[in-house]
Amino acid sequence: MLKAKTVSKKLTTAEINQVVWKACDTFRGVIDPSQYKDYILTMLFLKYVSSVHDAKRAFYMDKYEGNEQRVQRAMDRERFKLPEKSNFTYLYEQRNASNIGELIDKALADLEEANPEKLSGEGAGIFRNVSFNSSNLGDNKDKNVRLKNLLKDFNSLDLRPEHLEGNDVIGDAYEYLIQNFAGDAGKKAGEFYTPSEVSTLVARLSKQGPGVRIYDPTCGSGSLLIKAAKEVGSKDVSLYGQEANGSTWAMAIMNMFLHGFDDATIRWGDTLRNPKHKEGDELMKFDTVVANPPFSLDKWGREEAETDPYNRFWRGMPPKSKGDWAFISHMIESTYAQKGLAIVVVPHGVLFRGSSEGKIRKQVIEENLLDAVIGLPANLFYGTGIPAAILVFSKGRQKDRSVLFIDGSQGFEAGKKQNRLGEKDLEKIVATYRAYKAGDYASGVVEDKYSYLASFEEIEENDFNLNIPRYVDTFEEEAPVDMAAVQKEIAALEEDLKAVEVEMQGYLKQLF
Repeated sequence: MLKAKTVSKKLTTAEINQVVWKACDTFRGVIDPSQYKDYILTMLFLKYVSSVHDAKRAFYMDKYEGNEQRVQRAMDRERFKLPEKSNFTYLYEQRNASNIGELIDKALADLEEANPEKLSGEGAGIFRNVSFNSSNLGDNKDKNVRLKNLLKDFNSLDLRPEHLEGNDVIGDAYEYLIQNFAGDAGKKAGEFYTPSEVSTLVARLSKQGPGVRIYDPTCGSGSLLIKAAKEVGSKDVSLYGQEANGSTWAMAIMNMFLHGFDDATIRWGDTLRNPKHKEGDELMKFDTVVANPPFSLDKWGREEAETDPYNRFWRGMPPKSKGDWAFISHMIESTYAQKGLAIVVVPHGVLFRGSSEGKIRKQVIEENLLDAVIGLPANLFYGTGIPAAILVFSKGRQKDRSVLFIDGSQGFEAGKKQNRLGEKDLEKIVATYRAYKAGDYASGVVEDKYSYLASFEEIEENDFNLNIPRYVDTFEEEAPVDMAAVQKEIAALEEDLKAVEVEMQGYLKQLF
């Protein structure tokens, strides 16, 4: 472990955010905002890896009194191997080179080659989608100026561990940028971004003890996985994820390292068509599966699912144009028998649509797998204003077949573009769910206009329709109208109108 050095002022997340967001100015007006992330986040990752490498090397040089051989042996055991020309410091020294874009690309390629198990997968490296030598950044002269400015911006950050305020400040800055890219670029960037409060809610609902395996089949940039891992409260946790978008998969890999989850296994590929987490010929099983899949995905792979080798869709085949229950089926089948937990964010149509979806929903409820249905406020997600819900499935349910319904649709803080779940509203949902799991509630109304514990028989009577208003009565009676007062007000308004008419007649006589 590195010896802590005395540092007058620790670098905060806010200060990193300010510098890194300023670096975005390098690309404004040159490339689409949704592409900023590829350059900015890659440079943040390289700067952090270089800072940690330099700090460790300095430590070992001091410990082994400058013995290069012993220092090199120690460095070879570190989490990253950093080639000399892949170090940020080297690139900064070359910032005036006419081929600086080419030098940065070569540095990233060498870094991948030196760390194949960590930074490569599925036959490709994580930096394959970003080129600092691309003509998209302008002609050679303009590109060189931009890259020089970018290197200068990042050079102002000292990201050595002893200079940071806390262990998560780099990862938090990374999350901040991902969130802002989603807001800046709209739906295009929002496709891979789950609002922070929603992922926090899912993570808190998923809380289990140490030693668990946690999996996200549509992991995006990895934020939900990381939050679920932190809820465990121990490093004794194994993380697994899969992501179909190549550049987003690369971000997830970097995000894991920046948060200290070096051993996370993140695969690249289409989960429904080709799940990558397997043990032998079977799907790998997990204690917890969490996800915010694409809402009602069209062309999700219905044709391939007909001959699915893992038999994930035995309860029924979801419609070709809506993949929601396909993802849910995959998640349920990926959990351990007797104890697995699956928590998924879904559009409300999943709760009540009929036909094949209705049959799957009925089967899942009859198996006693559904634990809770939680309604969320509208306009939380980038790119869509529709309200969503969270479904909690558990294979650890015993004889009790009741289902908790929570209507959290009114608990939010209004924003200009998106609403957000406030901490008070978020914690109320979690507390209600935990009290239910502790056996504190009897069937029926738990809290008026907010939560309801429905028996299996009630759900069956409703034809297995899970639409929340069928269970949580949110009807607000209007205050009775005082007809006498209304009549009196109308009479007063009529008198005022007569007076105005008389006044207007006077003005008209003066004019004519």
